[in-house]
Amino acid sequence: MSTIIYPSPIFGPVRSRRLGISLGINLMPDDGKVCTFDCIYCECGFNADRRPHHPRPTREMVRTALEERLRQMKNEGQMPDVLTFAGNGEPTAHPDFAGIIDDTIALRDALCPAAKVSVLSNATLAHRPEVREALLRVDNNILKLDTVDADYIQRVNAPTGKYDVNEVIKTLQSYKGHLIIQTLFMKGTSRGQSVDNTGEEYVGPWLKALESIAPSQVMIYTIDRETPDHDLCKATPEELDRIAERVQRLGFPVSVSY
Repeated sequence: MSTIIYPSPIFGPVRSRRLGISLGINLMPDDGKVCTFDCIYCECGFNADRRPHHPRPTREMVRTALEERLRQMKNEGQMPDVLTFAGNGEPTAHPDFAGIIDDTIALRDALCPAAKVSVLSNATLAHRPEVREALLRVDNNILKLDTVDADYIQRVNAPTGKYDVNEVIKTLQSYKGHLIIQTLFMKGTSRGQSVDNTGEEYVGPWLKALESIAPSQVMIYTIDRETPDHDLCKATPEELDRIAERVQRLGFPVSVSY
């Protein structure tokens, strides 16, 4: 079972494979996981195994902690490349998410204007008006779409509520290019069933969805840390490169993390 639970509300900085020197902002409790997905590859473990007892940090707690950390980093001469909303679950689920984004942008502008504000989201709540407006204000609006296959989503991403991939794609289209699609490719099995999404059965329809969404960028990656389901395997560099080449042929910039 994976044991990574991030401090809250601020952690790092850490060196991100995709974003550079990243100061993490975790809007979930510091002792557990709260997420609208229950992905079998999540480094924070399964939801049921990580039930928190502490509350989420308040908007004021996040603002105060972020300001203190940024001032400390400035004094140390090490400023972040990016302020990244991530951590122990879905950041957009915080009831004050939009206000926290406003505070973060203001602090960024005042203390580290060269840094980007990024949000790593599974897109389950991206249709909410207040979430959408907030995500449109950040520099890197990174939204997950591992596949367009409904059965695969239930098996691998395991949404905790209603999830209609066709509705999610419509939501992603509504961002009119102000989004980055993030997709994890992997192999192996889970509960005796294949979870390999590197083949044409999955990649072809996913590429068609990308064409309709028209993101500003695509990030593809594979497993990097311990997963709660231990029968999962990394996609190979060759497989990721082949998929990336097809994304490039569609005209979208793509980054690959092996």
